[in-house]
Order: sequence, then C-alpha cells, then structure tokens
Amino acid sequence: MTLAEAYDAVAPTLRRWPDVEAHDLVAADQSDRLILREAEPFAVDTRDIVVIGDRYGALTLSLLAALPDVRVRLHQDLITGERALVRNAEVLGADPARITWHDLDDTLVRDATLVLLVLPRGLDALDEISAVIAASARDDVRVVAGGRVKHMTPSMNETLAAHFTAVHASRGASKSRVLHASRPTRPASERTWPRTRRHDDVGLTLVAHGAAFAGTSLDIGTRFLLEHLGQIPHTRDAIDLGCGTGALAAAYALARPGTRVIASDRSAAAVASARETMTANGVDDRVTVVRDDGLAQQPDASADLVLLNPPFHSGAAVTDAIAPRLFADAARVLRPGGELWTVWNSHLRYRPQLESIVGPTRQIARNRTFTITATTGR
Repeated sequence: MTLAEAYDAVAPTLRRWPDVEAHDLVAADQSDRLILREAEPFAVDTRDIVVIGDRYGALTLSLLAALPDVRVRLHQDLITGERALVRNAEVLGADPARITWHDLDDTLVRDATLVLLVLPRGLDALDEISAVIAASARDDVRVVAGGRVKHMTPSMNETLAAHFTAVHASRGASKSRVLHASRPTRPASERTWPRTRRHDDVGLTLVAHGAAFAGTSLDIGTRFLLEHLGQIPHTRDAIDLGCGTGALAAAYALARPGTRVIASDRSAAAVASARETMTANGVDDRVTVVRDDGLAQQPDASADLVLLNPPFHSGAAVTDAIAPRLFADAARVLRPGGELWTVWNSHLRYRPQLESIVGPTRQIARNRTFTITATTGR
C-alpha cells in the first residue's frame, strides 16, 4: 500500500471531535494526500518519521497504516487535535504506542531524517519550526511541507530558505502544493524564539512563540478590554479563558495582587508564550497557565470571574460555533453571582447567547468595532 492509498482509506473515517464540527470544516484535505505522496520516496526506508502540524491524524495514521514498522514523533499545537487523533486511531485500530507527542523542541526533531509538515498560515510559526528542525535534525534531513495553494505565499519559500540551503516547490495538484527543503544551515538563523516586546502604554511585557495569535502585538480587542480594567471586580479566583500570550491574565494579576489567576488555552504555542509572559511581568507566582480544551480541567463553580476575548476562527475557517462552547464553559465554572467579562466584535451580536447560556448581561462599553459585556452567572 502506498502512502497515498493509505490516505484514501484513512481520510473518510476521520473526525475533528472534540474540535468544532460542521459540514464545511473538514478533518483532512488533498494537501495531506499530496504531502504523503511527495514524501513516499524518502519514507519507505525510514523507521522514525517526524510529523508537525497534523491536524486530526491524516498524516500520522496514514503512515502507520502503510508502514508497519514506522514510529512517529508528533507535534500538534492544539490539544483538541491531539484528542481527535487519539480517537481516530482507536476507530482505525492503530497502535498509539507507535506515536510519541513532543513540544516544539530538540526532542521532536533530534537526528531526524524526514519531517512531514502541514504548513502553518503564519510566517512566524514557520520560522520557529524551521529553526528547530535546522538546529537539531541530521544534515541529510528532508522536509516535505504542504498546504492549500490559497493559503501559501512566496514568503514561505523565503522563510524556509533562511534555514535550508535547498528549497523548491513541487507541481501543484488538487489546489495544493508541497515545498521541499533540505541541507539545513549550520548554525541556524540568528533569529531566535520566543520574542519579547514591552508595551509601556499598558504596563505589560508580552512574550510570544511563532504560532501564538497576534505574536508580541497586543490584540485590539484585548487592548479595549484593558482600558476598562479598573471596572472589573476584585475577586478571589479568576480565569483568563483562551488566554493567548497571557495579556489579560498578566494585567489582572498585576492590578489585583491577591487574586489567584488561571490562564487557559488549547494552543501549545499560546501556553508556552503565556508562561513566559507571566515570568516577564513578575506574576508567575500567582498565575497558573494550563493547556486545556476550554475549561474542561476546571471544577464546577470554582471561579468568581472569567475574562474572555473569544476567537471566531477554526484554522483558516470562520465559524460562530466556538464562542457558545466557551460561554457554556464559563457558565459551568462560575460561582453563582460570578461574572463573565467578554470583549467581542460587535457585528457578531453575542449578547442573546450570553443571556441564554450564562445569565443576565449588561453592556460595559462599545466602540466602532468592539463591545464589552459583563454577564452574571446564575
């Protein structure tokens, strides 16, 4: 069985759950198949393959199906992707013992000869991934990186070329394309991760890894909420839900030294960034950063305050299904009378959902783009 044939057998069985599922949100696409097809010449004699960015298991589970002796070292940024892959492996009867999950570090790519990569949309994420591979993989490593053509740019070639001497593109197929990279530079590029930026206007230092949303910039919705930080109540236990690089958690902890704060995000890059943001701002002693699917790890009625700037993208797709799930998580963990403070793009009109899912909602502020509401838990 070729890798492409394995994909054809595996892909129809895959689900995104526990991630958002909808008719237009797919668990695998033709870019996964093309990556596998282009990697075939290098994979047949390789017993240890690194996979980075496999969304729900299309690459990893196809490798396991086609190559009985292969083991996969895997990095997935989203915890929901990890859980979906495990569930998909169970359905297919694949052996999870042949997979090891890693952070984006030396253990992932040390002495690797073949890396399969789903191209991230952001160049910063690609730069950090490329730097890690170039620093620790073998000199003869091959990187097979693919994506949908509509999400690829010539700058991706340039980013890879900063870390690899040889970079070339395959022919496009099924609206997808693969970039091949080899001959890593020694030493790797001088650009290092994570990066740090001071925002004196809000009194925060932000630290960001490549895949963290907004990087070291301060998201404009978060900035608007911080303008009203003084109105947010003093509490005993607070949560920054979907914390990103941790700006809200750090700012609240600085303003309310007596509060125990939890910062939660499903992204490994966000969690790593937020932990370093807490250290940079001197609040790591009172802010705990966790990687979680929403607030699954938090007990019922365990918080007095939840801060939330909800996303409305799942990967490249725009969806309105994420925010209601986060609202439901907040409703569950809030103590009676606790508050959910939310900043959201006004055109999304979240107030009826907040009222229905969480409780009575009042508007705190509104500008040309964003609305801030406070919702009292029942």
